[in-house]
Amino acid sequence: MSDFNPKNWLNAPINKTSFQKVESLFETIRLKRNPEEPSELPLKLSAIDSIKIQDIEGRSQSLDEMLLSTHTDAFLVLKGGEIIFEEYFNGMKPESVHLMNSITKSFIGMLAGILASKGVFDIKDKVTKYVPELGDGAFSDTTIQSALDMSAAVRFEENYDEPFCDFWKEASVVGWRPDLVDENSPKSLLDFALSLKEKEQEEIAGYHYRSVLTNVMGMVIERATNKKIQDLLEEHIWHKLKTEQDAVLVVDRVGLPFTGAGMNACARDLARFGQMILNDGLHQGEQIVPKDWIDSTRMVEDAYRDRFANSDHGEMLPGGHYKNYMWVANPEEMMCIGIYGQTIHINRNTGVVIVKFSSFPDPADELMFANTFILLSSVSISV
Repeated sequence: MSDFNPKNWLNAPINKTSFQKVESLFETIRLKRNPEEPSELPLKLSAIDSIKIQDIEGRSQSLDEMLLSTHTDAFLVLKGGEIIFEEYFNGMKPESVHLMNSITKSFIGMLAGILASKGVFDIKDKVTKYVPELGDGAFSDTTIQSALDMSAAVRFEENYDEPFCDFWKEASVVGWRPDLVDENSPKSLLDFALSLKEKEQEEIAGYHYRSVLTNVMGMVIERATNKKIQDLLEEHIWHKLKTEQDAVLVVDRVGLPFTGAGMNACARDLARFGQMILNDGLHQGEQIVPKDWIDSTRMVEDAYRDRFANSDHGEMLPGGHYKNYMWVANPEEMMCIGIYGQTIHINRNTGVVIVKFSSFPDPADELMFANTFILLSSVSISV
């Protein structure tokens, strides 16, 4: 199906195509791939189709059945840095780029770790040190760390099933929901952040997933470095991974990047990113992200787990936590997650990285995500 536009692009089954064509729908900028040869991802394909998986309702399904029932667009499995399984659906190919949604946040989290290690900012700094305009609203006490951990005070409704919630209003700024735009709408992501005045808690009192915090973090990074996000991601991550394809990043009408959800890339390049995290920030002999940033992300004090357990996401990852824009099931198992079923699964115990692009009919279908997590875990321990 090719008849998609900004008004219907999120709807199923149109999203099976539109999620691969974001650059044709919205204002975007590109992260250019390194002109050198891409870093090696050896093909060592293995017959893993025989894996049987018990879904959330207790039914035994084959791998292909699980991939189809969870609306998969791409599924790639790395073991020991080698591609052992790779399958594409709905017209996708290895070179196709796909919307990542909130996997974008994990790139921003790793970039923040790199910049903090270089002394660009201290994670204890308030965001208003770099974006002082935010001092008169809900972000007045927000620190870089509380923004990275989703423990800031701002009141921001992120219920994807509610069509008029704050998340969709913010997304409308970059054109994702044109039906929500009128003459009084914010003209930029910064204008939207400035419109948020209410707080729902004290700083770090609880974990509340709020995409606006990653967009604010993008503004902090640009102000602190006096550079564009796309240039920083290229310099510090994308070029060093020696990716195969350019990445695409959605921006608002003044050029601010939608760092909460707007990045698009191919599955193989996300696999490189996941493998780098599995390798403690190391990629082909170069330390891209400091090891201590990775360690501090996956190993935390009890307060992180307690905040997460008491949140709406607590049942999704029992015993887990969220830090630096990464979902952590346990110190050996981490994930990057985006709505409509985008995932990178990183299992340190088995040396497996799995990338799954999807086009769920609904953005946060609990049953679909539960089966996706079962699928990822089952494959990561079976191959």
